[in-house]
Amino acid sequence: MKNHICRIAGVAVSLVAMSIPAKAADLHPDHVFWGDEHVHSGWSADAGLSGTTLTPEDAVRFARGEAVKSSTGESAQLHRALDWMALTDHSDGMGTIDNIRDGNPEMMADPTVKRWHEMMVSGQEGGMKATLEVIDAQAHHELPKTVMDPKWMVSAWQKTVDIMEKYNEPGKFTALIAYEWTSNGEIGQNLHRNVIFRDGADKTRATPPLTTFVSALPGHSGSDPESLWAWLTKWEAETGGKVLAIPHNGNLSNGWMFAENRYDGSPLTPDWATERARWEPLVEVFQYKGASEAHPSLSPTDEFANFEIWDSSDLAGNAKKPEDVKYEYAREALKSGMRLQDELGINPFKLGIVSGSDTHTALPSGGEEDNYWGKFVAEQPGAERWNVSFQKGEKYLRKGWTFSAQGITGVWAQDNTRAAIWDAMKRKEVYASSGPRIKLRFFGGFDFTSADAKSDLADAGYARGVPMGGDLNAAPEGKVPTFLVAALKDPAGANLDRVQIVKGWVDAEGMTHEKIFDVLWSGDRKPDVDGKLPPVGNTVDTASAKYTNNIGASQLTGSFSDPDFNAADKAFYYVRVIEIPTPRWTDYDIVQFNAEITDPEVPLVIQERAVSSPIWYNPDIKS
Repeated sequence: MKNHICRIAGVAVSLVAMSIPAKAADLHPDHVFWGDEHVHSGWSADAGLSGTTLTPEDAVRFARGEAVKSSTGESAQLHRALDWMALTDHSDGMGTIDNIRDGNPEMMADPTVKRWHEMMVSGQEGGMKATLEVIDAQAHHELPKTVMDPKWMVSAWQKTVDIMEKYNEPGKFTALIAYEWTSNGEIGQNLHRNVIFRDGADKTRATPPLTTFVSALPGHSGSDPESLWAWLTKWEAETGGKVLAIPHNGNLSNGWMFAENRYDGSPLTPDWATERARWEPLVEVFQYKGASEAHPSLSPTDEFANFEIWDSSDLAGNAKKPEDVKYEYAREALKSGMRLQDELGINPFKLGIVSGSDTHTALPSGGEEDNYWGKFVAEQPGAERWNVSFQKGEKYLRKGWTFSAQGITGVWAQDNTRAAIWDAMKRKEVYASSGPRIKLRFFGGFDFTSADAKSDLADAGYARGVPMGGDLNAAPEGKVPTFLVAALKDPAGANLDRVQIVKGWVDAEGMTHEKIFDVLWSGDRKPDVDGKLPPVGNTVDTASAKYTNNIGASQLTGSFSDPDFNAADKAFYYVRVIEIPTPRWTDYDIVQFNAEITDPEVPLVIQERAVSSPIWYNPDIKS
């Protein structure tokens, strides 16, 4: 591979190819496996109501790289297959939709369900209206009794498990058994969790998923996440299996996802923090309904924070309250978690970073902007999908162009198996990408030198430090943490603009802070007097939806030592890799379908990115 010259804190460095020596590969993860932790088939109630007819089997076959027919009869196939996938159909209403669509006589006896059936068969517009009605009814616990009958779910769950067993091929493709616990709070807050099992049918098939209709915790609402944690505790105790839960992208939770009180409004407790940290080691930051890594109002000095932000309304179409934003975004939660650790004795928001599509078409795009199959059937490829409206009564919800063709999760593991993929998730050696398959390594330690970044980076990282998701204990006297970073472009994608390290910390007064360091960048750019790095440039030709890789770097590798380190302050550090500008899916639609996009607010260009799980520094723990 051709070497590139980049700048590390203003110093020219020759970049060398990333390599992992055999002795490191024998002991540590040596491969990135790419997958989607959030996929819905037509067996999810909202997906089926809005027109998706594809089954879990169709979704898995598509993820494996096979060609399938979409719900509208078009041929669909990924450019590159995924290595793994979790099929996460909603537990609430699982297995009911086919019966509603087919006019099951038992269900048609209920007038509301019959009306939904008529709306479904009337076409996409009627189906979408039915979907929004169902979401509202579920949030307010007003679903018809026949829809809540567990017999429909039991049958669908067993069939789903059987399908995932059929397509799980250790070493080739991992089909994770999973479901989405579908809490919409009491008034529409999205508190969903993707429940991911490590095990196969022997431990999962006999236990249907938890729904919000049934609480596993006496005295608590079925929508309370503590009910889910109680269910997970009971499931592990009874089966001997292992399971974790991934909080959904928090940007539609109305400030509830990372709220600093319990669901019932009571204060947080050490037991609550312990349970949340135990069951929820990860958080989703990229998906079709926007990004939740950071928000420009919370991070005003972050020039890249305004990325695919979704804040105009909640699930019910109500305007977003500005004060809710603080409790919806991952970076703010990471900072709050360290502050809460001082109060509770444990960090409840010590979160690794992942992403998934949340597709409801059964066609996860793998983050491919030029192969985006839409959130719902209404936004499958076509000239008008950018302008599709989503309405609830007279309330404006969304336009099609605001949806994002993202994301995908990279997992560092030794092999492509359920156990290895799940274990990497649990230890947080995972990272999120908005789409590109950027190969990213990140290590922290107190004994690295700049030479460690130039060769055998992974060997040095594992031998004398910790990888992404790891912990650094109190610094030895006179030592400052040093980080090794290596980012390699997607071989089928764009060059890299820069590598940043995002630092968050809590000071002696309990105040939280953040700072973003540009640590590696392409070309001979120099920061200005304010320390801001000039833009990399833009080669996108929107008329043809093409770009060139004559700017940026194919690889950025180096080391970074925190110049502002205070050994007494808790801190986290994570990496964000930014690509050069490339065409967004909306631009590809103009070229592919002759779409006439007339709204000047519609973005046609995007700077894709990858975000690592953090490394935490905890001065309270002595080495």
